[in-house]
Amino acid sequence: MDLGINGKVALITASSAGLGKNIAHALAAEGVNVVLFARSADKLRAIADDIAQAHGVKALAFPGDMLRADDVAALGAKIKADFGGLDILILNTGRAPNPLRATLDETEEERWHTAYRGQLWGAIQVANTMIPLISGRGWGRIVAITSASVKAPMPHHSLSTVFRAGMTAYIKHLANEVGALGITANCVAPALIDTSHRVGAAAYTPEQTQARKKMTPLGRMGTQEEVTGVATFLASQQAGFITGSSILVDGGMVGSLI
Repeated sequence: MDLGINGKVALITASSAGLGKNIAHALAAEGVNVVLFARSADKLRAIADDIAQAHGVKALAFPGDMLRADDVAALGAKIKADFGGLDILILNTGRAPNPLRATLDETEEERWHTAYRGQLWGAIQVANTMIPLISGRGWGRIVAITSASVKAPMPHHSLSTVFRAGMTAYIKHLANEVGALGITANCVAPALIDTSHRVGAAAYTPEQTQARKKMTPLGRMGTQEEVTGVATFLASQQAGFITGSSILVDGGMVGSLI
């Protein structure tokens, strides 16, 4: 299927590894020129080189921090100078502080502050800067990566759930305000996705992996490609009548009807 986005320009935040990197590759495979934004300069440039060579598109690495207003402003200026504007905005963010704790054990203000800034405010700051670059083109896609925990809160995930739920609400409001400009805004809400690419505390142990496989009717973990496929579709021409939605990619873990 031709997704109709060949030649478009996409910004992917937190794209130096994991899901952000994989979404960038998936979009580039559809002919999308990509802008990669993350703090790890060397990793970012290496990924941009890989993408350009693999897919024959323009791939710009722009190191910076979503939480620094000057970095975000410089990113916006670079996109305008190099591409004239932006078509697709993928708002990917990092994980909540480790280790994960029960809600009543989350008593440290700094952990709440870190989670808020990393998972909500940083993405909002990027959106505030980038939407003016999208709005003048008469077409646009905004996709935020959240978590299925916003639909069915998971144990020890309150730091993540609270602010990803806030992101879901923000995207819903945004969809109502930018729709008249031809822009859609949606969320992808994954869970039970394979973490073999991670190291240290961020990766599931074999025991945790087996327990998570039992949480889905499919009896397995999801793949990175199954998440990136949904994000890429939401960025497509064919997804033009989907907005304000949160699409679960959870293998059926969430059992609610809506």
